[in-house]
Amino acid sequence: MTYTNALSAYRETKIKTASQGQMIIMLYDEIIKNLNNGIEQLEKNAEGKKDPGIIEKVNKSVLKAQEILTELIVSLDFEEGGEIANNLFSLYTWFNQELIEGNIRQDLDRLSAVRSMLLELRSAWNEIIDRTASDNLGKIIGGVNIAG
Repeated sequence: MTYTNALSAYRETKIKTASQGQMIIMLYDEIIKNLNNGIEQLEKNAEGKKDPGIIEKVNKSVLKAQEILTELIVSLDFEEGGEIANNLFSLYTWFNQELIEGNIRQDLDRLSAVRSMLLELRSAWNEIIDRTASDNLGKIIGGVNIAG
């Protein structure tokens, strides 16, 4: 098995065996990674390394972040999540609008602000997952089937 195939198999297994909380963290990580890439490209352009291809690279990164953000939006459970789900929906919708505007205007500040808030949310989710895991230590918990 080649390195690429092994890495692909590892990633697939990691996703298939992830808890809901771990899956949310992975989605946040991917959004942040894509925003980091777009921001890095914009910073290079601002430093005077003018590259006409940067607009396309930033666009791809921001669009990928928006796709993942859409996955978070559609996964919200408004019945179980109540006010928290409604608040996250509003926040995610605002993030999406800021990403659209930031992408169109190639606005480093907008993209950075969204990334910063996503980092805070990721940290909060991580804390919740850690706390829940320690509270459930020794308990038998049913798994989540995300494979369909």
